[in-house]
Amino acid sequence: MFRVIATRNGRRASLAAISLSRQKCAPYNFDRAPISREFHKQNVYHQSSNDSKALNDSSSSVNKQRNIGISAHIDSGKTTLTERILFYTGRINSIHDVRGKDGVGAKMDSMDLEREKGITIQSAATYCRWKDAAINIIDTPGHVDFTIEVERALRVLDGGVLVLCGVSGVQSQSLTVDRQMKRYDVPRLAFVNKLDRQGSNPFKVIHELRSQLKLNAAAVQIPVGLEDSHEGVIDLVEGQIFTFDGEKGEIVNKRQISLHDHNDNNNDVKNKKNTIIDPKLMSLAEEKRIELIERLADVDDDIAELFLMEEDPTPEQLKTAIRKQVIACNFVPVFMGSAFKNKGVQPLLDGIIDYLPQPSEKLNFALDTTDNEKPVPVTSKADDPLLALAFKLEETPFGQLTYMRIYQGTLAKGKTITNVADRRKTKLARMVRMHSNEMEEIESASAGDVVAMFGIDCKSMDTFSDGNTNLAMSSMFVPEPVMSLAIKPAQTKQQNNFAKALNKFTKEDPTLRVKVDHETKETIISGMGELHLEVYIERMKREYNVEVVSGQPNVNYKETINNRQEFDWLHKKQTGGSGQYARVIGYIEPMQQEVQDGTAISDQATNEFVNQCVGTNIPPEYYTSCAKGTDDAMNQGSLVGSEVQGVRVVLQDGASHAVDSSDMAFRICMANAIRDTMKRAKPSILEPVMTVEIEAPTEFQGTVVAGINRRMGLIQSGEVNEDGSGVKVIADVPLSNMFGYSTELRSNTQGKGEFTMEYKTHSAVAMNVQEDLMKRYKEEKEVEASA
Repeated sequence: MFRVIATRNGRRASLAAISLSRQKCAPYNFDRAPISREFHKQNVYHQSSNDSKALNDSSSSVNKQRNIGISAHIDSGKTTLTERILFYTGRINSIHDVRGKDGVGAKMDSMDLEREKGITIQSAATYCRWKDAAINIIDTPGHVDFTIEVERALRVLDGGVLVLCGVSGVQSQSLTVDRQMKRYDVPRLAFVNKLDRQGSNPFKVIHELRSQLKLNAAAVQIPVGLEDSHEGVIDLVEGQIFTFDGEKGEIVNKRQISLHDHNDNNNDVKNKKNTIIDPKLMSLAEEKRIELIERLADVDDDIAELFLMEEDPTPEQLKTAIRKQVIACNFVPVFMGSAFKNKGVQPLLDGIIDYLPQPSEKLNFALDTTDNEKPVPVTSKADDPLLALAFKLEETPFGQLTYMRIYQGTLAKGKTITNVADRRKTKLARMVRMHSNEMEEIESASAGDVVAMFGIDCKSMDTFSDGNTNLAMSSMFVPEPVMSLAIKPAQTKQQNNFAKALNKFTKEDPTLRVKVDHETKETIISGMGELHLEVYIERMKREYNVEVVSGQPNVNYKETINNRQEFDWLHKKQTGGSGQYARVIGYIEPMQQEVQDGTAISDQATNEFVNQCVGTNIPPEYYTSCAKGTDDAMNQGSLVGSEVQGVRVVLQDGASHAVDSSDMAFRICMANAIRDTMKRAKPSILEPVMTVEIEAPTEFQGTVVAGINRRMGLIQSGEVNEDGSGVKVIADVPLSNMFGYSTELRSNTQGKGEFTMEYKTHSAVAMNVQEDLMKRYKEEKEVEASA
């Protein structure tokens, strides 16, 4: 068989025998009540799975298991959707909202900070059962500052649900989540949420999925009403209408309809079982079903063949094709509803079971450490050698809790496992399933399961085996931090708890970096944004009782000279007994710019001592002391006390005393000579300059460039990508002007802009900036002296 790619108009014409032409379909008014009330009296079914025995069975079949992540932009309704899923599957007995008036909060937001701020900060795992399948779910944060939580979840999951707001559509974090899903080849469904809100338009969202995310997306449902009139959805695959009754939407009314008996001449369409349906809604359903078939025909040979033969696919054929292409990441079915209003969640659960892959269907690879990291397919069989990945660490009152995804083999309590990285063996003492912050003890778990365990000393992304294999799972992508703060404990006695907190947090979160600046001796924490760092500072206070003082980190300024200047310095000091005597003669000069390149600066080889002495006026044993004196002088410049760089010191002559000269005398003499001479050699202050790379949508190019110019940046290049949707701007910007840029960029680009920066070189500051720095340094010295 061969592929035929036809135009959309050609395909639509060939489908004329299947359905009415789209041109006859008038725009549908969603505000009308499309279904009569008699519809709700028939065909009611209620899914309530409270089978605790099945939930506690850790050896559930891999073939009836789904591991999914729920991801989206902040405030799109991920946690609200997860709360409804847990309620309808019988895992919780009542529904609580993220910012509910009862003060309880959603089940998956277990941290006090999460409930106070109304956002998800840490990913949370749970499990449930829908019909005959077990589902492991990880609810992830939506804020860009906590993107590592999404990254590690998608790294180990087999499928994802991309939640989109029906009003806002594709937003900045939607783009980030899409990149993460594509990075790990994660099959996904899309769920257009909040269709009860004013201005919601699911078909605009689908258009943005195609245009902005470049996804082959099509609706498998359409809404029955929007905004205040939103009642349910029509399933375009099965030809069914779903509406939702009951106090919490737990009663699902399902009714079969035909999408091919539509007659536009009737004001109302009475279906086979006397269900009155608005004809315009039927027209829209037929139109969107044609569109679904067209999109599938683009990627599926079986549907394409039926399409060309002008045959209508059966629901079974459509389901098979959708599942096949979703697993191949070629198609994204779009579901619809309103989680807050308890509509559309149960059909979404059916879609998760119908279309997302089993663990054995998602292709995963391990790396053979003995064969140059050659990729080896993972079997997903419980009887094969163990292969598990520790993807998340969390400190609890009981010790470190390690979340682990089992790719093949079986874990059992009492079994000894081996860390592939360091070959350290550990005996499993306790293993649990997580339900948000609650734990359920289990005896064993097999391939496909996501579990947690205590007593494992490891790092994030370590691989574990039973000792019989040299395979290791690949790690995950960790983005570079974009913002830094200087922090210190408010009281010295809190230093130990301060260090413990930083050690714990950096082990949990790979995007949180901690370093001590060797120049300023400050503790610098770096992270993904202001909220990211703010949360960890607040956690230090709550969990470790450490009050933290924070502020902008000091910029590592340096000093240099610009003129050659000669020196002739005599150091003479007489006390009781032997005194000190030394004389040095020579000059200092600025080094050539090509020597002061970025490599030399980063290696701190930024100054040079040259000995041109002839004879023994200065005894050779004192040459080393002169070099040490040079280093002493370079440690602190005369302008702002910063390190000096780019200076060549040439020693030409001098004098000594047979009794009073010593190593100390020549070291002091040389240091004082250079310090005094640098004041007369036109000194200047250098500041670090960073190479900044900004990526943003093309429409924000002017705003980005203007922001760089305001920060005294020098634009080096600006390139538009191949499809014209984005621009990359590279500029050199002083580090002192980059503080707060992360927040500004997100604000100016609607959260869609990203940037990275790295050190390039040190360059001279403007004269007015130099005067301000010198004035501030003088004031600080006066304060220290008065204290």
